Amino acid sequence: MKFVDEADITVQAGNGGNGALSFRREKYIPKGGPDGGDGGRGGSVYLVATDGLNTLADFRFVRHYQAQNGKSGGGKLKSGQGGDDVTIKVPVGTLVFDAQTGEQIADLVEDSTQVLVAAGGGGGLGNTTFKSSTNQAPRKTTKGKPGDVRTLRLELKVLADVGLLGLPNAGKSTLLRAVSQATPKVANYPFTTLHPELGVVSLGMGSSFVIADIPGLIEGAADGAGLGIQFLRHLARTRLLLHVIDIAPYGDENADLLRDVRTIEAELKQYSEQADVPLDRLDRWLVINKTDTVLDEDRDAIAESLLKQLNWDGPVYFISAISKLGTQALCNDIMQTLQQADRDAQPEELKSIPQAPQEV
Repeated sequence: MKFVDEADITVQAGNGGNGALSFRREKYIPKGGPDGGDGGRGGSVYLVATDGLNTLADFRFVRHYQAQNGKSGGGKLKSGQGGDDVTIKVPVGTLVFDAQTGEQIADLVEDSTQVLVAAGGGGGLGNTTFKSSTNQAPRKTTKGKPGDVRTLRLELKVLADVGLLGLPNAGKSTLLRAVSQATPKVANYPFTTLHPELGVVSLGMGSSFVIADIPGLIEGAADGAGLGIQFLRHLARTRLLLHVIDIAPYGDENADLLRDVRTIEAELKQYSEQADVPLDRLDRWLVINKTDTVLDEDRDAIAESLLKQLNWDGPVYFISAISKLGTQALCNDIMQTLQQADRDAQPEELKSIPQAPQEV
């Protein structure tokens, strides 16, 4: 199924049923009085976050959702039946906006979270409601109220702990394959990754995290070059970015690792400013890939020169994703960092509780 991360839909709640105008007509009861029932409430429209969905592609085919109208009231004090609600399933991680006002309605980040997006109209009142001591035979009723109608903009931001950044063919998809059960497409040409891919990295009982790979960025992506930078939104919920660098073409006189790193940093900064999402301030580790293609001394010299030019003082890892060299140590350090961040975020009274030992 094609990956879709944006969709516009129209939701229409049901109208309320009308109140009934009726009088009791029975033998031997000449003045039975009013007995018109109220109308039923119209059905409402809900969105519910659902695990197992990872795209908004279904909304390419169905863009209008309408709940059932309420039934009108009847005689003998019969109230009208309420309209059935409509529940629309969306992937976990979906943001919901009012398309006309731009207001954010909900951020569905947990499975089974439900939000009302269009309320059904209330039912009208039957003439029984208007009976009083001074009006024993009212002929007044009210009509049901119309249900809400809204156009919604849905945006999907995948939920992942770690995000992969890099130029096309830096080896991000190969790294995802190496550390998880995900099977993204891998080929020797640019832009083999056309949409975000997720993988779960498992390091034993109770130790796992989710890693996301997005299409590679190139210079000018913010202005639409390549696949653009729209997929960067999927890194907005991550806690750590892995900047994957391909060391393989170091011998090419046209290769410039510093330029490659600065290109990604510039696109990251520009997106952060445009979208008001501080991706450029997230923790970022450098992961120098394909180190099995160079000699150890060459690798060390290249890395030393690059880090000096970058004035880099953050974590640096040397790996070969295709042979899995160094990937286990990288994943172990990621897990420890995420667990420490979770502990730091706990209330002080919970930090004193001993942690269960982790399986090795």
